[in-house]
Amino acid sequence: MARTPAPGTRRRIMLVASRLFRDHGVRAVGMQQVIDETGLGKSLLYREFPSKDELVAAWLRESDEEWWRIAEDAIDRHTGDPVRRLFALVELTAESARSPGFHGCVFYNTSLEFRDDDHPGRREALAHLRRMRDRLRVLGMEAGAERPDDLADALMLVIGGLYVSAAALGPDGPARVAVSTAETLIREHCPVPAAAGA
Repeated sequence: MARTPAPGTRRRIMLVASRLFRDHGVRAVGMQQVIDETGLGKSLLYREFPSKDELVAAWLRESDEEWWRIAEDAIDRHTGDPVRRLFALVELTAESARSPGFHGCVFYNTSLEFRDDDHPGRREALAHLRRMRDRLRVLGMEAGAERPDDLADALMLVIGGLYVSAAALGPDGPARVAVSTAETLIREHCPVPAAAGA
């Protein structure tokens, strides 16, 4: 008779996989490493996640949900100030890039690790990035941007550059000007100036 997984088994796997994937990249981590670090049997791991691809996709879905919970909370703190709401999302990305042990954005990193558009990890990563782009566009519209699509794309370039630069050269390298660059872009596109210090 098959053993019933203990409560919290899936959570335990996800916590270990998340740390390993963030620290080493997805391709560098094998299922045996996840098994070893969780202390679980192989059958328990594969019962929860029948393949590494499914584990990667589940990790990215959970990372996406966590990111948007934090992001929407940051945005909602500025209800009534649409320009500040837009700027809050950029600030949040800068804060994450300054966090200790930052190795880059897991969504950008994973999308680059897997070039096949049908790979579950790449699909989840790109879904997050498209959602980010769309959220910036909507926030730009709410802030009165004359060309919200252009503003969203420009801010995506700033955010992507911020993540890559911070991972490679640290937060005190070129990433340090990302927030002021985003503020300049928002000022150029929106009729009401962005109040970064507000």
